Amino acid sequence: MPVEFLGIAATNDGSEITPRSGAAFDKEYTLRLARAHEEHGWDRVLFAYGSGSPDPAPAAAYIASRLDRLQILLAHRPNVSYPTYAAKTFATLDQISEGRLTVHFITGGNDREQGREGDVLTKDERYARTREYIRIVKKIWTTHEPFDHEGEHYRFHDFVSDVFPVQQPRPNVSFGGSSPAAYAAGGAEADIYCLWGEPLERTAEQIEAVKAAARAAGRTDVPRIQVAFRPIIAPTEELAWEKAHRTVGAIKARRERGEAVTKRHNGQAGPQNTGSQRLIAIAEAGERYDRALWTPTAAATGGAGNSNALVGTPETVAQALLDYYDLGVDILSARGYDLLGDAIDFGRHVIPIVREEVAKRDAERAARGTQTLTAVHG
Repeated sequence: MPVEFLGIAATNDGSEITPRSGAAFDKEYTLRLARAHEEHGWDRVLFAYGSGSPDPAPAAAYIASRLDRLQILLAHRPNVSYPTYAAKTFATLDQISEGRLTVHFITGGNDREQGREGDVLTKDERYARTREYIRIVKKIWTTHEPFDHEGEHYRFHDFVSDVFPVQQPRPNVSFGGSSPAAYAAGGAEADIYCLWGEPLERTAEQIEAVKAAARAAGRTDVPRIQVAFRPIIAPTEELAWEKAHRTVGAIKARRERGEAVTKRHNGQAGPQNTGSQRLIAIAEAGERYDRALWTPTAAATGGAGNSNALVGTPETVAQALLDYYDLGVDILSARGYDLLGDAIDFGRHVIPIVREEVAKRDAERAARGTQTLTAVHG
């Protein structure tokens, strides 16, 4: 099966190890970073969402109008707009990008962060709302006659959109989470299910949970699986590990200076979302797993989002990614700590290795299939 690579479409040059050098929305840097991804073999970039961050939708439109090939993954929280409005926004962006949009729906794992924009629902209520929201958006994208909706969270009448996506029948829907409620919602509605990088055994368990949820929802297909990592690469193993320890040292130094390394926990003692809780538990159980997975980066940020690293030479990191591919992961998300430089290095040195090895696997699989057919019909 084909493999795809997802990078980050940051709107400024700040990361966990360095404060940003300019405004929250640095237009020139945003374009420069996106162009680096397009020119170095990446398939798409994520425009993330935060309560106080620049609005990702116009930022994505800005990039889509200036680049020709790079695909867009737009993060969206259902609490910030009505689904009728959001569906039109997404369709318009798919038109601007000429069919390069995927929408990532975020239910929200932190009550305080959600409350900053007026969301007072409980976590379970938020998941129910997200499922209803996604279903409405899908229907608006594909329905050309006015319709009514009477649901638990949304009610409207006689609605029909006048703008439709380029992609037919609709753009893909992306979803993430590590709780039973997340598996149920994403298993039912997602085309792509997103996970944070965990040890291979735990990732395999999560993939099976997603598949089981899809079957329970009556689906005959299953979502594609995406897994996210923080690659730390260098020409030799020794240099890579030196870089890894410098990275964690920089994260800790910023925290000790009182700088905002991450807003994920929002002043609370620990994370509320299951995914971050899992990352912390994995880090407490050990620093190194499998071929190259390293957890101190996650521990240093309190399990904030995509935070487990893959450390080593480009060859080592590529082989580690292929281990996940062999589990059934076909979208690999990666974001370094030097956003621009790491995007270029990863694109130059890691992506070609993975693509070449995947092509070999696909060719071998096709050859085995041919041999089987010959044996059956020979």
